[in-house]
Amino acid sequence: MTDAAGNGAAMTDAAEPGSGADAAIPDDLRAAFEAYERAVVENDLDVLDASFAPGPDVLRGDGAGLLVGHDAIRAFRSRRGGVARRTIDSIQYRPLGEDTALLVSVSRYAGGGSGLQTQVWQRIDGRWLITAAHVTPRAQAFDRSVWRSVGDPFFQGAWEGPLAGLTVAVKDLFAVKGFRIGAGNPTYLEEARPETTTAPAVSDLLRGGASLRGIARTDEFAYSIAGDNPHYGTPPNGAVPGALPGGSSNGPASAVATGQSEIGLATDTAGSIRVPASYQGLWGLRTTHGLVPRQGLLPLAQTFDTVGWLTRDGETLQRVVDWCLSYDGSESTESVFGAPGDDLPWRFVVPADLRAQAEPATRSAFDALVAALGETADAPEVTPADAGDLGAILDAFRTVQGAEAWRNHGEWLRAHPGALGPAVAERFRVAAAVDPAAEAAAREAVTALRGRLTDLVRGAVLLFPTAPGPAPLRTADAAAVDAARAATLRMTAPAAVAGLPAISVPLLTVPSPVGEAPVGVSLVSAPGTDIALVRLARRLARALS
Repeated sequence: MTDAAGNGAAMTDAAEPGSGADAAIPDDLRAAFEAYERAVVENDLDVLDASFAPGPDVLRGDGAGLLVGHDAIRAFRSRRGGVARRTIDSIQYRPLGEDTALLVSVSRYAGGGSGLQTQVWQRIDGRWLITAAHVTPRAQAFDRSVWRSVGDPFFQGAWEGPLAGLTVAVKDLFAVKGFRIGAGNPTYLEEARPETTTAPAVSDLLRGGASLRGIARTDEFAYSIAGDNPHYGTPPNGAVPGALPGGSSNGPASAVATGQSEIGLATDTAGSIRVPASYQGLWGLRTTHGLVPRQGLLPLAQTFDTVGWLTRDGETLQRVVDWCLSYDGSESTESVFGAPGDDLPWRFVVPADLRAQAEPATRSAFDALVAALGETADAPEVTPADAGDLGAILDAFRTVQGAEAWRNHGEWLRAHPGALGPAVAERFRVAAAVDPAAEAAAREAVTALRGRLTDLVRGAVLLFPTAPGPAPLRTADAAAVDAARAATLRMTAPAAVAGLPAISVPLLTVPSPVGEAPVGVSLVSAPGTDIALVRLARRLARALS
């Protein structure tokens, strides 16, 4: 974690002194703030009462309303109980006078999500006391931009199992018995029929003990990578306020990042798990193509569509894959790459051409990570390579994807002109123009490219930044978002074309217009090595910690 100036922030209940925006806080004010923050986490009512100025004029507000007067605030606290455990990411200090100061702090909850505390402190009779406070908590349980349907739980899983106690946000492409698939589009949802069975990818999680938290939003027909939806709104980015969440698995990613579920069940065709994972500081796994059954899944492009999961930490993701993928791999996978239970080699290949797609700040952070890895006690071998002609890979991918997307949905789209938002409508317009000759040539190219990319992961694991940089802001101009999309797809398409498992791990932090922001690091391995890939990613994260 870093503070607003890029310095190490506290991993305790309050920030440590640094050289950034919080460095000038007077010692006695800092001590008062830290005592108050500890009391909030511990629900120490006596200290909390003593931290607020006495009398009828003190203020405390949040989304539920405004409390006026010390007695009203005390009564509220006596009924509320404690808050979820959190740490302070950063503090901004502004002196308003000799004995008055403004503190704005960002809190990070252990269970996911962040909050904002704005406080006016005054020195009264020699003590710093809060005279006005406003609290912005983490995202609440029902946000229509995140959820289509939600419950507590929405559907109960098995009462026992390795996933017991975990909740799942299911992308609105999977069949859930008795409910319709909405595909991110209200017209499609209105005409859809209730599903008669539940998709195996959902049932597996329920049998393992996880409960369904709800059906989460997606970009229209999963044909996007930014995460915006013109019909339902754009879900929040749980790591970078005001930034795009990443798509098309935007709903499940936001639900996990904001602490509303522990698992996001999602799909990845061109990066729809890896990109939101990178943008929101999550762990995200795209599985080997075809490894997880796709029955009950509304397709976009079957040649590339895969199922995967998003979590806030590697341990939870390991629990998921150990349960959902714990069956023998194919005979050919075992003979070439080792048995499914084997560990992957502690050896990495950095594709120079994929690294070059990253923005300068991301490249710098990634190079520092590789250098730090080389200084560890158990340093792996790291060698350079090239993934190939990224433009050719992306062109072949887009052609095949477009042809399949139009075959899947073109008839419905012709019958519903104007039902799509402009960006996705334009993608389908291009997809409709793909002719059979172009598709056939692209499929031949995909076959050739798949062989080359698979050769790269024989005996090693690819290592490179997941995305060019942090999530673009929602206010970014369209040209900047389009440029980021194109660069991102050049980085995510190779694994999709080759059908390889790929995991994004939140290991980089880079500057953004609103402060420090996460960027993921991708690891790509041989087909069928998904469980071992998660183990290797966790080993990498431990080595760098």
